[in-house]
Amino acid sequence: MEHQYKQEVLDHLATHGVRPTRASSPDLVHAFLNDLYRYELRRLRDRLLRRDIVKSDYYNHVVQVRHRYPLLALKVWNWTEP
Repeated sequence: MEHQYKQEVLDHLATHGVRPTRASSPDLVHAFLNDLYRYELRRLRDRLLRRDIVKSDYYNHVVQVRHRYPLLALKVWNWTEP
């Protein structure tokens, strides 16, 4: 099955180095993007535990990471053209 991703979705995915083809399932791409997001959060937590960042700044760092992944707030079926 082929999928026609919306251009703004493709543009955002490209910022993370993700370039799905028409054959790429939106569910698979979403899962991959979610894994990247979780990886960044774990890395941030590790930095906190190593005391590379202070606890009072941790929340702001988490919010910054969250803002880099707005596609995760959309339902997967909104990623493609009807």
